[in-house]
Amino acid sequence: MEMKKVLTIAGSDTSGGAGIQADLKTFQEHGVYGMTALTTIVTMDPDNHWSHGVHPLSIDTLEAQLKTAMSVGIDAVKTGMLATAEIIETAGKHIKANGLDKVVIDPVMVCKGDDEVLNPEAPVAMREFLLPIATVVTPNLFEAGQLSGIGPIRTVEQMKEAAQKIHDLGAKNVVVKGGKQLEHEKAVDVFYDGTEFTVLEAEKVATTYNHGAGCTFAAAITANLAKGQDVTTAVSNAKDFVSAAIRHGFKLNQYVGPVMHGAFNQIKQ
Repeated sequence: MEMKKVLTIAGSDTSGGAGIQADLKTFQEHGVYGMTALTTIVTMDPDNHWSHGVHPLSIDTLEAQLKTAMSVGIDAVKTGMLATAEIIETAGKHIKANGLDKVVIDPVMVCKGDDEVLNPEAPVAMREFLLPIATVVTPNLFEAGQLSGIGPIRTVEQMKEAAQKIHDLGAKNVVVKGGKQLEHEKAVDVFYDGTEFTVLEAEKVATTYNHGAGCTFAAAITANLAKGQDVTTAVSNAKDFVSAAIRHGFKLNQYVGPVMHGAFNQIKQ
């Protein structure tokens, strides 16, 4: 059977729970071959409360990686942390130039624990270069508020409004992730395909060990699309996969706990 090849264009999380590390673990669990184009290296300072350092790589280095990966043929691609407008533009242009039609955009705008956009130009660049080529875009509440322009989101109805506005910007399908800040008793995501809304629910897990959940969810969607699943099925299966990963998250140190990427396949649910 042909091994599907999947590319992640994202940042490196030195602690291993998110970014390309999460993507590659998720790809492996889904039986697809993962490739990487690093945009940024993120470090954490153990002497300063695990504060994050963001170190973008040069555009030349990104270009060389993209040329390498695209040359072998890619079945699906996802983006993660793209720290500057120039990186966003570069990634978007390569995806478009290579005619990739299974594109998952995880519009990462902040590091875990931070609440300010890494680069104020990022939402503008994403609207221009990434949303029009997105098969699926997977913003959390903060990112959905930024991309849609509606500001803070706290209800399912606001999630639907944001999803519709993001779809109007060109994304074929939108999944707005609810997260802990949503005023709802369930863990809720809103899926919009341009015609109808689907509310995806799971039991909330009382845990802070959820580092990398967003990356893992988007990577699972990407792998599922590469394997030929339709978008609705790919998103639904990814929801099950990440829910299991969150349920079995674990403590890494006193600052962070990642999800367990192998939980869905390795632990009886």
